[in-house]
Amino acid sequence: MKKKLRRYIGDRHFYKMLLAIVVPIIIQNGITNFVSLLDNLMVGRIGTEQMSGVAIVNQLIFVFNLCIFGAVSGAGIFTAQFFGHGDYEGVRNTFRFKFLISIAFSVIGIVVFLSAGSQLISLFLHEGGESGDIMQTLKYGEQYLGWILIGLLPFALSQVYSGTLRETGETIVPMIAGVAAVFVNLIFNYLLIYGSFGFPKLGVEGAAIATVLSRYVELGIITVWSHTHTDKVPYIKGVYRTLKIPKELTQQIVAKGLPLILNEALWAFGIAILNQCYSTRGLAAVAGINISSTITNLFNVVFIAMGSALAIIVGQLLGAGKLKEAKETDTKLIFASVASCFVIGTIMAIVAPLFPQLYNTTDEVKELATFFIIFSAFMMPFNAFLHSAYFTLRSGGKTLITFFFDAGFVWIVSIPLAMMLSRLTDMPVRVLYACCTGADLIKVVIGYILVKRGKWVVKIVDND
Repeated sequence: MKKKLRRYIGDRHFYKMLLAIVVPIIIQNGITNFVSLLDNLMVGRIGTEQMSGVAIVNQLIFVFNLCIFGAVSGAGIFTAQFFGHGDYEGVRNTFRFKFLISIAFSVIGIVVFLSAGSQLISLFLHEGGESGDIMQTLKYGEQYLGWILIGLLPFALSQVYSGTLRETGETIVPMIAGVAAVFVNLIFNYLLIYGSFGFPKLGVEGAAIATVLSRYVELGIITVWSHTHTDKVPYIKGVYRTLKIPKELTQQIVAKGLPLILNEALWAFGIAILNQCYSTRGLAAVAGINISSTITNLFNVVFIAMGSALAIIVGQLLGAGKLKEAKETDTKLIFASVASCFVIGTIMAIVAPLFPQLYNTTDEVKELATFFIIFSAFMMPFNAFLHSAYFTLRSGGKTLITFFFDAGFVWIVSIPLAMMLSRLTDMPVRVLYACCTGADLIKVVIGYILVKRGKWVVKIVDND
């Protein structure tokens, strides 16, 4: 029995190493999501239309953000393994790849949103229920989007720097930059949304301007620190000396990274489609899911951080050729993530009825939000396992498998189910949401089989 427990529970050194990586990420993401929660509350205090317009645009921007995350993470697999065996030039080359592809994605994103932003927002606007005015919601969404586009490029470049720093074990600086950014966001939200201390009262436009300012602050802090502390991050020296990347490495990154980019893009796009299916039940569903996702994101920081830690720790062990240790460590990390989320999910379910009361919205929206939060709390341990399984497969470069496991499941199972139930039935949004979200339990079984087989336990970089 004790031997079996040791398989899942690490020693003091293991948890000390884990906490050193996880705690800064939790702090950064926790503060970020807490301020996003306050941001959402500030907009939500204005009215349902403003909150829904901002929520729809943020759903669209979420697709862009995950495209950037996928692009950066594809090269990041190699960054962690190069750093694991001390190849700084390899790290520089992966950084250059991230830099170029992030700029390209930013340009594409801005063009798409400028040309089709109104049409995309309109896809989420449907009559139904007692809450909200469609035309007002569209107007506020357009106002918010117009400003938020200015922050796309600095966000992308921040991910290039912070991703590289985390993959090489430096988690404190991205945390500090992120914390500074969210406080800038919070302060200017208060000043510009409500017109406090003589500032103009700009409503949703003020919320967007505050977000854009925070993006530039985060980028400024992280770039200045990186280039003035080359003793701690020696690979940053000469990183812009050239933007050329070895052809062979580029081909490897594209081969491993393209499925990851497509996965993040299609997964985010798939989530947007799922939310669009829920929106067919009216603006109350849009507002309820927005409130639910805001509080859920705050509680999700634990398993999000555990996934990031798993990618870093296991990736470096694989890069160093310690394959057996990587597999054993991975098992302990997955167990720690799932166990912690049983506790976190219970706490979230307890506070579920309280949080929606903070919004200036209808009782219909509040009741829907409470249900969505409780169901998300029930799913949290399962989502923790799925997140860990995803990063386990990714750390060994099995990005094609992660593509089918993640985005593939959404498009093959979740979306057809949601489209069928939302279009062909009069099913209430509560039941619709539970059926579509609960389908992820099938994915848990698939993830367990894939991780158990151990095909991901490989070293993908050379020592040359």
